[in-house]
Formats: sequence, C-alpha cells, structure tokens
Amino acid sequence: MSLFATCPRGLEKFLFNEIRTLDGQKIKVHDGGVSFNGNQDSMYSLNLTSRYATRVLKRLSYGQFKSENDLYQAAMKVKWDDIFPVNKTIKVSTTSIKTSLKSIDFVTLKIKDAICDVFNQKYKQRPNVDVRDPDIKVHLFLEKNNYIIYIDSSGKPLYQREYRQKTIEAPLKENLAAGIITLSEWDFKVPLLDPMCGSGTLPIEAAMMALNIYPGMNRMFGFHHWYDFDKEVFHKIKVQLKEKQIEKELHIYASDIDRQAFNAASTNIDQMGLKPYIRINNRRFETSNAPNDHGVIVCNPPYGVRLDESEKLLESYQLWGSVLKKEFSGWRAYFISNDMAFPRGLRLSASKKTPLYNGALDCRLFEFVMVAGSNRKLKQEN
Repeated sequence: MSLFATCPRGLEKFLFNEIRTLDGQKIKVHDGGVSFNGNQDSMYSLNLTSRYATRVLKRLSYGQFKSENDLYQAAMKVKWDDIFPVNKTIKVSTTSIKTSLKSIDFVTLKIKDAICDVFNQKYKQRPNVDVRDPDIKVHLFLEKNNYIIYIDSSGKPLYQREYRQKTIEAPLKENLAAGIITLSEWDFKVPLLDPMCGSGTLPIEAAMMALNIYPGMNRMFGFHHWYDFDKEVFHKIKVQLKEKQIEKELHIYASDIDRQAFNAASTNIDQMGLKPYIRINNRRFETSNAPNDHGVIVCNPPYGVRLDESEKLLESYQLWGSVLKKEFSGWRAYFISNDMAFPRGLRLSASKKTPLYNGALDCRLFEFVMVAGSNRKLKQEN
C-alpha cells in the first residue's frame, strides 16, 4: 500500500529514519511529510511508535482532473463500502495548492457526496457527517491539476498521546517537543532541564524516549473502524513494543513560575507514571541553580504571539541570558522561538538556528553552548 505520513516542517528527516526502521520501501521526503510503500504491519507500527508523525494517510486514488466533476467521479470509483460500514461517521478535508478551483468548500462537498452516493446506491443508506469527532477521515490533496484521495489511518492526530490530562495556554505539540529533544542530541545520561515546562510536554517526551515508551500505546486509531482491521496482528505488535520498554536512572528536571502550569505538569507526569524520573519545582528560571556542571536545557519560552508583552519579555530575555552565563556554564541550551532577535535579547550568540514550525508559526530552535568559566562553582546533583 502507498502511505504518506505528515509531520511538523523541520522534522521530516527524523520521520524518514522511523519509517526506514520499519522496512518502508520507496521512502521519499517531502515538505511536511514522508511518502513510502508499506503494509498493514508497518502502518500499525508507525501509528503506535512514531514520535514525529502527525497522521499516517493511506492512498486510495490518484490522478489528474480538470473540473470538480472529475473529482466526484474519481471518488465514486473508490469502493468505500468495502473499507468501512455505513454506520460510521465521516469527515472530508481538502488541501489545495496552486489549483484553479473556485471553491475548496464545494470540492470538499462533492467528495462527501460521492462517498454517500456509493453507499446509497448499494444500501439505500448513507453515512452521517461528524465534523468534530468522525470515525472516518478522508483527505483530498490537490496540487495544480493532480489529485490524491487519502483515508486517515490515525484518526485523531498522533501528537495526541492521551497523557495530557491538564493543559495550559499555548501548549507545545507533543511531536514537535519530541523533535526538539532529538535535535538537542540529549544522550539520556546527562541532566536535562526544562525551566519553563508549562504542562510538562518536553520532560515527558524526553522520559518516554529514554525509557522506550512508545507514544501510541494508550489510544485508538482510525483503522480501528475499517473492515480489514486485524485485532490479532495489532495486539501482537503492541506486546512486542511493550517488551522493548526499559528501566534506567534519569536526571530530568522541570520547573515553571506559574502555579497552574506546575499543577498541570505534575498531573500529566503522574498520569504517565513518570514521577520517579522527573523532578519538578514551582519557581522562576532566574532563581535556578544548575544541578550539575554539564547538561542540556530545552525550553519553549513565552513569545509575542502567546503573551502580548514585548517590553516585559525583553527584560525577561536579559535575565535568562544572565542566569545562563552565571549558573549554566558547561551546558547546552535549546530555546524555540518565533522571535528572530531572541539571541540578541539574551545577549548571547546562537551556535545553531534550526528552522521549525510551531503550528503556523515560523520558528527557530536556537542552540547556545555555554562555555565553562573560571568562576564556575562545581555543583553536585541534588
């Protein structure tokens, strides 16, 4: 089968590597995703294990079109009634790039009509539409005069790991957080600190990586609603993945100035059973002390779009830069921000600026290598 896995832009190479380990064939990297040929096992496995993918889409039909009616006829040729039963709810979404179509909403409606007409012609019944929480998601991708019709094997986005019981304003998506951890090259041995942890996404993803806890083990997927869902094969894959989980000592630290964020992070960490691996505090970054003489900082600080307080943020940048120089010499720090002047605000020079997208926000992951100074006090881990 032909599959396409989407991901946040900037993480394609990591998704490529995941697919390669699952013996995917004809793997090709695109902007915002990776296409490949696979089978049922690899589709199940990628949904269960991927730390970077957003969705895994299965291609049903592709070709060229001139009009909306061509797309309707193409959708009519798909044997929808062989894929899922009529009592399942559906939703159709359309992505259009450089097409001459006048209305994307109208095209989306035509694809929905085609699916319903296939069922209606055979059973005199049609599936209901549910735009909020459908059983079946169909994606139409249009580029110039080319089309692809996909069915979504994932259902809810794969960054929804089902561990986030509590959240805060502007949380970082879990797959982007996993990408940041990977880009930091944290080796699971040195301490890792998130000094503005919000609801705890970065430290949780870090712990899951280190312990081989796979993201999709506690959730449902779109393919559960398909006729060809193989319960035995799916269960066998889950058992094999569960056996790969390991125990090890980790030194992960998290903190946040906001009490609500601290409570949310504590709840989410406890929900995942990660309390023994993550130490969390309710405090300002400016009052932090390094738990060791070397380690890695990962952080999603507040920025303009999230908090409309530019002057206050500039003051904070200077304080953060000061504490990094004073307390964290010997460490590497990674901050994601859409503020391209962020390093200047810290009064530090970034050694790397990796382009990433936080949703629609064009961001950079700034790397700062804090060189150990002569006045650095050696500190032992708490």
